[in-house]
Amino acid sequence: MDSTATGALRPPLPPGTADTAKIVIVGGTGVGKTTMVSSVSEIDPLSTEETFTPAGETGVAAEGTTTVAFDFGRITLNDELVLYLFGAPGQESFPSFWDQLFTAALGAIVLVDTRRVTDSWYAIDRLEHHGTPFVVARNTFPGTRHDLAGVREALTLPGHIPLVDCDARKRESCKQVLLTLVNHLYAGFAPKIAP
Repeated sequence: MDSTATGALRPPLPPGTADTAKIVIVGGTGVGKTTMVSSVSEIDPLSTEETFTPAGETGVAAEGTTTVAFDFGRITLNDELVLYLFGAPGQESFPSFWDQLFTAALGAIVLVDTRRVTDSWYAIDRLEHHGTPFVVARNTFPGTRHDLAGVREALTLPGHIPLVDCDARKRESCKQVLLTLVNHLYAGFAPKIAP
């Protein structure tokens, strides 16, 4: 009998998968972490969003909802590598939860909204504290300002850390950010992974 007709679940991993890796997506509240996980995940993503009431003025519109635990998704990058994606809550009031999310993470993506660059400092600080390798992705929003060089300067980001553009609403853009991270992690150890 056809498993799709009975509603049976697909296997947890595609056949032939040789490797899996945990990737954490971090950044300030409302920067697009949930959107990124939803855009790129090949499974229905798990989301833990609740209504959000901003505590202060940020200069940008309130997002309406915020992640209170984590978002979860999965993407197969190639025939052998599957990434498990965990979107972290943006609030700095969850440091111990962030620490748990970073456990066993291969690497991380820091999403940046150039209207609120300082919101990314906390995420970068926690990643550096844990020694977790990361890349930075400037998410495209209406009114995005600063070129990539300006973002690098504002974050005092060392030259060896990749900084790329991203549109968290678009699957291919998110996939390119993930490939940038994987290639950064494996730099010098393995050939680059093609899209």
